[in-house]
Amino acid sequence: MIERGLYLNRLKQLKDQNLIKVITGIRRCGKSTLLEAFMNELLKDGVAPENIIFLNFEERENLHLTNWTKLYDEIIEQINPKNKYYIFLYEVQLINDFERLVNSLFTKKNIDLYVTGSNAYLLSSELATLLTGRYIAINLQPYSFKEYASAFSDDKNTDRLFRKYINESCFPEAVTLSKNDENLVNDYLQSIYDTVIIKDISQRHSLRNVDNLHRIVSFLFDSIGSYVSPTNIAAQLNHTSQKKISHNTIIKYLDFLTQSYILYAAPRYDIKGKELLSTNGKYYVVDLGLKNITPTNKYEADLGRKLENIVYFELFRRGGKVYVGKHDDREIDFVVQKTSNEREYYQVAYTVNDEKTLNREISAFDRVKDNYPKFLLTLDYDNTSINGIQKINVIDWLLK
Repeated sequence: MIERGLYLNRLKQLKDQNLIKVITGIRRCGKSTLLEAFMNELLKDGVAPENIIFLNFEERENLHLTNWTKLYDEIIEQINPKNKYYIFLYEVQLINDFERLVNSLFTKKNIDLYVTGSNAYLLSSELATLLTGRYIAINLQPYSFKEYASAFSDDKNTDRLFRKYINESCFPEAVTLSKNDENLVNDYLQSIYDTVIIKDISQRHSLRNVDNLHRIVSFLFDSIGSYVSPTNIAAQLNHTSQKKISHNTIIKYLDFLTQSYILYAAPRYDIKGKELLSTNGKYYVVDLGLKNITPTNKYEADLGRKLENIVYFELFRRGGKVYVGKHDDREIDFVVQKTSNEREYYQVAYTVNDEKTLNREISAFDRVKDNYPKFLLTLDYDNTSINGIQKINVIDWLLK
């Protein structure tokens, strides 16, 4: 088992805090494994096994637990009011009126509550309204490169491992399958994709035309790291097909895709005007291996865009809000707004070995006159400083 140290440490910090811990993320990204590791930590700390209650609502034996009041009564019957209990509700959104269940359990002072879900609906529903200021969300993704490398601990060649990472899947189970039979990986990824598209989106929202949803996903998978808007997506798709799709439908489907965590949106931020722009953001795919199940993907292609995708999620893991930046007519790949109200700026390039490319990447920072850190991440081997801009090998940066 690969330890998800970043997330596990966060749970340890939040233990016994008077907050509901809400763990979200795409299906099969490792939420149940994370909870299992945390429960093992509780046992090591002396918590009695009977004081840990774990309910997975995807398991067959729990499928009958759909009525929240009945489930609440069953949980309360197992609890001694004089003792502390740790309750874990996995895929809680499958329970009818789950918001009321969570709220009712939270009122019990001897319960430390942890819930998970595979859809942002969990936080966009009444739960957020009911529990404003009383929950904290932890968003889990598939393996970072550091975690991925630890899964191949026998291979010390990080360059070779990164080449695999940038082209293949980092879902925990996909990584395990790749060690045994790589032919199984795409079948596994297809099953995740189908579950998200059919179950989490199409069935939940009663979509009548799933083909349009597939078309939008394929377009966005092929447009990783490119500026897009509902208008230009509609124009491109309607140009290549007689099946027309409206601007409003695309807006709705984009929302569904980000809610399911298969795609993440990076809004555009005007650095000079210090405001978010409502058009032309970028989208990044939660696992680059998912691109491999689309007919247009090519192994070892679009490596610069894939590298940008990897950097986006690493910045997301490290904390703060991640935007794509604009300053007048210049574009900066990422602006990270930290919780301390400080910023970091990032340019990402596969290589800047030729002077023209280096000047282009460096010049993006020219008009940003503040003193916040500026980074140029590449796969070049030299780590240096150029006019105050820190040039760092991206593999070294990812392994920090």
